[in-house]
Amino acid sequence: MSKFSKVAISLLAFIIIALAFAGDFFYGEAVQRGNEVELHSEEEIPVTINPDNEQIIEEAAQWYKEQEFEKVSIHTYDDLTLEGDFLKNEDSEGKSVILAHGFRGNREDMGDFVRFYYDQGFDVLIPDARGHGGSEGDYIGFGWHERLDIRQWTGLLIDEENSSDIFLHGISMGAATVLMTSGEELPPEVKGIIADSPYTSGADILSYQLRSIYNLPAFPLIPITSGVTKLRAGFNFYEASALEQAEKNTHPLFIIHGEADELVPTSMGEELYEAAGGDKMFWTVPDAGHVKAYTVATQEYQERLRGFIEKSMEK
Repeated sequence: MSKFSKVAISLLAFIIIALAFAGDFFYGEAVQRGNEVELHSEEEIPVTINPDNEQIIEEAAQWYKEQEFEKVSIHTYDDLTLEGDFLKNEDSEGKSVILAHGFRGNREDMGDFVRFYYDQGFDVLIPDARGHGGSEGDYIGFGWHERLDIRQWTGLLIDEENSSDIFLHGISMGAATVLMTSGEELPPEVKGIIADSPYTSGADILSYQLRSIYNLPAFPLIPITSGVTKLRAGFNFYEASALEQAEKNTHPLFIIHGEADELVPTSMGEELYEAAGGDKMFWTVPDAGHVKAYTVATQEYQERLRGFIEKSMEK
């Protein structure tokens, strides 16, 4: 073997080992449970918050803390126990909402919305996604496996709470999750879906973050990390596609996105809206960063949400 061949083989082996280590590293950053990660941070945008909106949010947060939630759980298809909080509304008449939190968050992150839905006469269920909070699981599925969990949570509401009108409302990864859920066969009790700041797919958002945080190209790191994820967690970033699932949607759909969102670009919300099936609405909020539409435009958000719910219930 020539000296050149030996050098070439050694270099190739080094590259393969380096890429394997890189895939393992980014799996830990993006998928593995419990790691603290630095997401692309948004610039501080000076926004004047309407005092009335601020008061609504503060009062809702205090009200949320005073509620007594029932602890509920499901046992998933892959042998995980997932936990959630359930708030019964005696005036619900069968109306329920499932609130889905974002990446490396937990059910308490959805507290701002609980008071709103309760005041509309809804039972409220807030689950911890797999790999988050009090739920089991050692990986984050970017909405792909979580879509099946959401479908199972709807079954719990139907079977145990006699829910007849169910809405799914998610933010960020939770928004992508409910969009992925929308492409599944769902019971007729599901009446509408609200997706606030969703991304198009696991591959798309991770590619965007890779450029934003590390200034690195998607290839070959995303395909390699996706392969590692397939081996360890049973899914890949490309199949975790809210875009492809939303195309199969047949339910009323409301997509919301902040125009100043630098974590999940607004263009992803636009692309999802264009691709989605079913009756759909799209609203962008000026000056709102990632999942900040409710903070920036609380009253208008509530008015639009009430209108969407009423229209969806008529179908």
